[in-house]
Amino acid sequence: MGGYGLTDPVITMPETTDDDPRCGHFITRGLGRLKKGDPVIIGFCCDEGVKRNNGRPGAAKAPELIRNAFYRLTPDPLRYYAFTHWLKRTHDAGDIHAGTDMEQAQEQLGRLVGDLLMAGACPIVIGGGHETTWGHFLGYVNAGKRVTMLNIDAHPDVREKKDGKGHSGSVFRQALDHESGLCNGYRVAGLQPQSIAKSHLDFLKSRNAMVRYAYALNREAFDTLLEDTDAGILMSMDMDAVDSAFAPGVSAPSSAGISQSIWLHSAWSAGRNSNVRSFDLVEVNPEYDVDNRTVRLAALTLWQFIRGRAEGS
Repeated sequence: MGGYGLTDPVITMPETTDDDPRCGHFITRGLGRLKKGDPVIIGFCCDEGVKRNNGRPGAAKAPELIRNAFYRLTPDPLRYYAFTHWLKRTHDAGDIHAGTDMEQAQEQLGRLVGDLLMAGACPIVIGGGHETTWGHFLGYVNAGKRVTMLNIDAHPDVREKKDGKGHSGSVFRQALDHESGLCNGYRVAGLQPQSIAKSHLDFLKSRNAMVRYAYALNREAFDTLLEDTDAGILMSMDMDAVDSAFAPGVSAPSSAGISQSIWLHSAWSAGRNSNVRSFDLVEVNPEYDVDNRTVRLAALTLWQFIRGRAEGS
């Protein structure tokens, strides 16, 4: 594997102690030798797509902060050995920095994700804006694998391109329209009716998308979205789906979003489901965070995904 433009992440960790190890003490730095199912963390430092979509920039700074917060969490003491087993299988590939050349960075991410999928690994991409998911989807294109896309989001992100260019609000329309035909379907949960244009809802209906609104989303309603698919699932979690009381540091705050309990259940349930072949977490914006509240919730989201893997194995 190579040619992805990766840089080593900046990681600060407490010293290892026998009685108080942290998640980061078990994770392998770099790709190394991969086994089927191994999680691989990738940072995608980009908010150019957010800027193009007239959002608040700042998400490019999120991967470093989320990664460091995740590394400092303790392994699950209730399933310690299963949890640390999966941490030991987790690799941290480093970061892709987009700058203003978003399309090149998305192609780099797509090559890496494609190679990881071909190797049977489970990519975990930390964004960045929701343009992260376009590079993530390109991995399935490069691997020639069909995929169902599942998005937890206040918005469906099926806008048209702007001046022929993709952005943070266009990724799922781009995937559904892609000439490869590899997007097997689209499912989205956490939608806010006051944040959806009728034309976008009509587009979703025309593509037979499965839709769940925030006001009706509970654990059972989410879990149905992981069922009945004959393709692997690309899971994308946009932090702006969460009520802004719990997640103020996002590109587009949601004053009536889902609870952090439903959000964390979604990550855990996705982790334990073998249909979920890859995962991304996007739209954390540290520039607008309060006491690292959103960053810490994002780190716990990754922790819950790994916890799900441990309980589902």
